Parts: sequence; structure tokens; C-alpha cells
Amino acid sequence: MEAAIILVFVMGYLAITLEHSIKIDKLIPALVMMAICWALIALGLESFPQWFDSGKHMLLENFGTFRHEEKMHLMEETLLHHLGKTAEILVFLLGAMTIVEIIDYFDGFATIKGFIRTKKKTKILWIFSVLAFILSAIIDNLTATIVLISILQKIVKDRNIRIWYAGLIIIAANAGGAWSPIGDVTTTMLWIGKKVTTGHLIGYLFVPSLLCMVVPSLIASFLPVFKGELNIVEDKEKTKSRFSGTMLYLGLGAIVFVPIFKMITHLPPYVGMMLSLGVVATFAEIYSSSKFSMTDFDSTESEMHAHHSPVHQSLSKIELPSILFFLGILMAVAALESLGILFGAADWLREATPQLGTELHEGGVSDLVVILLGFGSAVIDNVPLVAASLGMFSEPLDHELWHFIAYSAGTGGSMLIIGSAAGVVAMGMEKIDFFWYIKKISWLALAGFLVGAAAFMVTRTLF
Repeated sequence: MEAAIILVFVMGYLAITLEHSIKIDKLIPALVMMAICWALIALGLESFPQWFDSGKHMLLENFGTFRHEEKMHLMEETLLHHLGKTAEILVFLLGAMTIVEIIDYFDGFATIKGFIRTKKKTKILWIFSVLAFILSAIIDNLTATIVLISILQKIVKDRNIRIWYAGLIIIAANAGGAWSPIGDVTTTMLWIGKKVTTGHLIGYLFVPSLLCMVVPSLIASFLPVFKGELNIVEDKEKTKSRFSGTMLYLGLGAIVFVPIFKMITHLPPYVGMMLSLGVVATFAEIYSSSKFSMTDFDSTESEMHAHHSPVHQSLSKIELPSILFFLGILMAVAALESLGILFGAADWLREATPQLGTELHEGGVSDLVVILLGFGSAVIDNVPLVAASLGMFSEPLDHELWHFIAYSAGTGGSMLIIGSAAGVVAMGMEKIDFFWYIKKISWLALAGFLVGAAAFMVTRTLF
């Protein structure tokens, strides 16, 4: 039965990658794959020798000896646990997307657009790469990608050029998220799991992560697509809202507030995001109503706001197919994790390269294993891979191994567009083709990943 589940996952994965060839939206195979994987688990529950209890983060080797009722109860609990964790991400994503759409409703991104005076493609590339690197460390790589691609859509009208910028934003956002405890879900897992501390994480990973962003951006600067200047057409017909700057700073400030709220209350990030959304939505409604003044009575803007709530209109613009795709892919990976398949693969990697461990560093775990973990995170979601490493290794707090895992899992996902949350969101927002990304962006991400990994191996001796 395990082989059948793996086969369904592989076939679903191929259907997602071949979306443009088979003319079927990627959310369909993702949802079908998720449903069939869990259905096969339910039907073959008696045949599985082990089970990963997600609630306790334990691999139950004696699962085969459990009674059928116990197995069913454990499966239902595990399914509910994964649905809860996935829902946390989806609700967070919905909140962030809605805030971004509310900012756009008031034409807030025109304020940032006004700051970018240059038309040179290379300068715009570096501006977005640096912004992605910094923002992702503050508000996490997922939200930073949403915000920056939304801004990019206002500046670069030619989609064929814009998807190149989006590809580099994915690399920079994942690199920026790796060195911050709140920048990526995997570093957050290691931080909450008391494997790394903030000071050491920044110390170990800032330089490797910076190189992981700089090297691809530098190489891309010499590519023909980034030569010359952009043809930026000014939209003269649309009058800028007088609240655009206020809503931009309020919206971005509300997103930045989320990690602060999490640190103060220790509640999941989606709770803070919902609070931020509530505050931004309140001001949006107030500012929308305030447009009905006697001086503006005849304006089309006033009429538009009179018939459409900014919150309702923003919610109607959210990419729900991307949300459903995210649900399908995360729950499908959760099925593989629950059966301990990912742990088996990780154990096999560790046993396959034991001879390199003591030669490279005293931790006894091969650097090659951790680098392969980075490649694995490009194919399979990095969250279960890091969860597997938490159970596999017993190194103490702030051991270099945990920091290398944070780097590899966080930045390795950039090598495939569906290898990271930032990539999945960008894929949905810009309809980027899987194979286009492999041909055009993956090699840049690989170059940055390897240079950063080499830098980590050199700089770790300083700590």
C-alpha cells in the first residue's frame, strides 16, 4: 500500500509540473492526489508497520500491534493535526493577501512605484532583490513575496520580463528568510524547538544567505533580459487616492506587527494576521466612507466606493485556486510524513554517507547529507524534512548542524518553483510555468545555494 501511495504522489506531482502541457490547472491534481493518498491510508491502515504521531513528534515503531480502533483514532487525530497546521498557513496567507489587495484598492503601491525613479532593468532587479532579502527576514518570505510581486505588477507591465524578476524575488526571499527565526517556517520550527537561538542563527547564516541572494542577482545582471531600460507607461487616467500613502504604511506596518504579536503572546502567526487585517479593514472602511464629501460628489471614485466595500472587493480578488493548491500539496506531503516514508528516506541518506561525517566536522553527520536535504526540500516540502531531522539528530542547542539544516532547507527550495511557499505563491500570482522556471531560474538558485553552503562551511569555524 505504501508503494501505491508513493506512486499516486509521484503521478500527482508530475501532473502539477506538466500543468501547461496537459491543460489542467495544478490545483486539480493537487487536491485529487491529497484525497487519494489519505483514502489509501484509511483503506490500508492495518498493513502499515509504523506511524508518525505529529502531535507528539514521535515515530511509533509498534504501530502494527495497535487495535483497529486505536489506529483509526490516531489517523483521525493526525489528519486533524495536519489540517490545523495547514489551515494556519492558509488563513495567514488569506490575511496577508487581503491586506495587500486593500493597499492596492487605495492604489497604495503607487507610492513605492514613485520611489523607483530608475528605468534601468539591472537597478530595478537589485532594488527588488535587496527588498526581498530584508523584508522576508522581518515579515517572512511568504508575505514578502506577495507584497513585492504585487508592487512588481504595477511597475513591470510586460509579463515575459516580470516573471524573470519574480524568479529572482523567490531566491532572495528564501535566502532572507533563512537567517531570521521568523523569516521561514523551517527556521521558526528549529527556533521554537530550541535547536537554535536568534543571535547564533544570524551569526552563522547572515553571510551565507547574503551570498545566496547576491550571486544569482549578480549573474542575472549580465543576462540579456536585464539589459537596457523598461518601457514604463504612466497611467494618467487613474487619479491617485489621497489615502494611498497612509494605507501603504498602515498595511505594511500591520504585516510587520505580526511577528511582534507572536513574540509577545506566543500565539500562532495567523492570529496576529487576523488582528492586523481587522485594523487595516477598519481604516479602509472609514477612509472609503470619507470620500463621500460634497466636493467629490460627482466623481466616479465616490460612486465606486458607494457601491463596493473595499474589504469585499479585496476579498473577491484573492487567488483562491492558489490557496486550494497549497491545501492539496501540503496535505499530500503530510500523508507521506504520517507513514514515516520521509523519515525512512532521511535515515537512508544518513546511512549511505556515514564515512564523510567525521572527516568534515565533529558532529558525526555528513555535510553531504545536509546538502542533499536542501535538494530534497526543492522536491518535497521542507517542513516535513526539517521535522524528520528534529527526530533524527540529537545535537545540542546552537550546534552548527542545526544552522546548516536551517540554511539548506530554507534556501534549497528555490531550485524548483514548488519547492517553497514563496515559489508556490509566485507561481499562482504570475502563472509561472514549472519547466520555464527549471530552464531559466533553477540554475541561478543552484549557484547561489552552493556558494552559500561553501561560505557556511568556511565561516562556521569562527563560532
